[in-house]
Amino acid sequence: MKARRVDVDALVGTLLLSGVLTSITLIAAGVVWRLWATGQLGFDYEIAGTTVFGFVLLDVQQLLAGALRPRLLANLGIAILMLTPYARVLASMLYFAIVERDLAYTSFTGFVLAVLTYSLFLR
Repeated sequence: MKARRVDVDALVGTLLLSGVLTSITLIAAGVVWRLWATGQLGFDYEIAGTTVFGFVLLDVQQLLAGALRPRLLANLGIAILMLTPYARVLASMLYFAIVERDLAYTSFTGFVLAVLTYSLFLR
């Protein structure tokens, strides 16, 4: 019996579509909630020089503490949108390593993942 191969294009497409739709939903919910609660449409942000990790850390802590608010939903949507390509590269690297067992593609994709990790989380 032959094992079923994973269709990496379908997997990546589903991952990207899910990330974008989740992001749109969270951002829209946050904006609508803010508009309904305050009558203001936008949020004020001061995010220059921060990382994705720094952008989300305080909001996740507040979420765990039960402090749900409109800006939190919008921030989580933005974070998911920024992390979706990261998840795509991670899924590709795992596919090349586990399914294809292709050292060259795994190495190239691993390098891209390392650069993304540095720029998103450490810079």
